[in-house]
Amino acid sequence: MLKHSLGALALAVGTTFAHAANPLFKDIYTADPAALVDNGRVYLYVGRDDAAKDGKDYLMKEWRVYSTCDMKNWTSHGAPLSVQTFKWARADAWASDITKRNGKYYFYSTVDHATIPGKAIGVAVADSPTGPFKDALGRALITNDMTKETDIPWDDIDPAVFIDDDGQAWLYWGNRVLKYAKLKPNMIELDGPIHTQGIDNFTEAAYLHKHKGTYYLSYSREFPEETAYATGPSATGPWTFRGKIMDKNAIVKTIHHAIVDFNGKSYIFYHNDKLPGGGEWWRSAAVEELHYNADGTIRFVPQTAEGPAANPSPGCK
Repeated sequence: MLKHSLGALALAVGTTFAHAANPLFKDIYTADPAALVDNGRVYLYVGRDDAAKDGKDYLMKEWRVYSTCDMKNWTSHGAPLSVQTFKWARADAWASDITKRNGKYYFYSTVDHATIPGKAIGVAVADSPTGPFKDALGRALITNDMTKETDIPWDDIDPAVFIDDDGQAWLYWGNRVLKYAKLKPNMIELDGPIHTQGIDNFTEAAYLHKHKGTYYLSYSREFPEETAYATGPSATGPWTFRGKIMDKNAIVKTIHHAIVDFNGKSYIFYHNDKLPGGGEWWRSAAVEELHYNADGTIRFVPQTAEGPAANPSPGCK
């Protein structure tokens, strides 16, 4: 069994998906994309949807990593993280985010806690964007008993990490209620209290990025979810609702996203139900180019089968 698993991993690592259109990966179901641009390459981190065809819930045990130099040809780097990365977790490789600081890569992820009821957020660290990753704390960074705004056990999910120009790192997360907190420079401890923020019809999947001095807080809105956003003058707002970035999916009710700049262009990753057999528990990652209007608002992004045009990064191999 072990030899078989190692062989499968070896086959997965290094596989290139040539000229990928949407969905990006055709061999497995992938969801909840998180993206990192590092040394002229885009790295994409996705949870694997592995429910049986008669499944009635998410079955997610691992995170897969892919990378590209041109937004068209994607290389698989296998599954360097799983629920077993966190010995205190029992299940559910749910949505994640990643950042780089001081030469190390910090991966924030949602799992189900083994002893504290509800979802929790852990932190893994690696010296490479493709791992190997290890638990940075040996315990959860956020647990469900630390927040009391709702009575649901899944309100501490979907971490998003943002490092501002002054070096201050922030963590955003939540379901139904948006929560955020400062991170210490070590990236594995909270630096102060947990705050909440009222956002128009917020559901989950908060994401923060900055463009030409403006802060953009995007998130999944309503349910079934559409991708919407607000803008503000700082990493904590105040936030002005601006509208919709992407429509709801046809079948799957979620649409978790990430936004990055790469080689002079901007991109939004998301998931939908377009892979054959796709649905609520069988999602597929996709990507589109994202454009800003002259006034700084984000242009509506339609989902396409073609995806963005090739955008080769000089010197990237």
